[in-house]
Amino acid sequence: MSSFIHLVCDYAQGDLAWAEVVAALSCKLHDDTRIHTTSVHPFDTVSTGFVVAQLALAARELRPKNMLVFANCAPRKDKKDARPGNEGEGLLFATLKNGVQVLAVNSGYSLAFVRDQVQEIWSTNVEETGSQFRSRDFFPLAVSKASRGDFSFISHKLHVKDIVPEEPKDVVGYIDSFGNIKTTLRSGDAKLEGLTPGTRLKVTVGTHMSTATVATGSFNIMEGDLALAPGSSGHDKRYWELFKRGGSASDEFAHPTAGTPIKIQQA
Repeated sequence: MSSFIHLVCDYAQGDLAWAEVVAALSCKLHDDTRIHTTSVHPFDTVSTGFVVAQLALAARELRPKNMLVFANCAPRKDKKDARPGNEGEGLLFATLKNGVQVLAVNSGYSLAFVRDQVQEIWSTNVEETGSQFRSRDFFPLAVSKASRGDFSFISHKLHVKDIVPEEPKDVVGYIDSFGNIKTTLRSGDAKLEGLTPGTRLKVTVGTHMSTATVATGSFNIMEGDLALAPGSSGHDKRYWELFKRGGSASDEFAHPTAGTPIKIQQA
């Protein structure tokens, strides 16, 4: 039984959609089940996947017991034609190697960052048509069943590598509220070998280039400097971040979106 649910959706904080979805979920969950909501930008499956992995793969002492992650980002980009009945991507159910359960719409990179940690993954019999607001009208029942250990909503066991893409390499993964750019460059990546604190780099994000200094953390650079350093995400293999002390790295690179390519080279 799940007593804590991380809800990741592409709604703005405070949007009416949040109120309706949380209300619909609360009607079907046990009264003592806690829900925490996290927003990503509309249709942003890269950030969705990044957030899902950061929450689902947290160390045991940093995650609640019996935790379920529910990710709903459904851009409906898997088909370009008109979609009768507001058909959307199907809902998948996965159990990770650490025991965390994940319900996620089968869209883009929503499960890509946990791909290698999936123990089992299943399709579900949750409706794919009949509502443009499935996260309110259809998904809460599946979430409530999963939280109670009732798996009557799952359908066919799938091969994760057949349906979930690998995580995108060398791109913007997520931008936090401080404007720090969390990249998908990870510690151990060959591109980062030989970089020592103080090394000057030319960093290109999309079409914008700036100079950054390799650092070991967020505060061992001068105020106003742009740095590239191992960040707070990624657990045992940290993702590197671009940050500007006292400012915004996102501003520095003209507000890139998740998935924007990143290139680094020594200055």
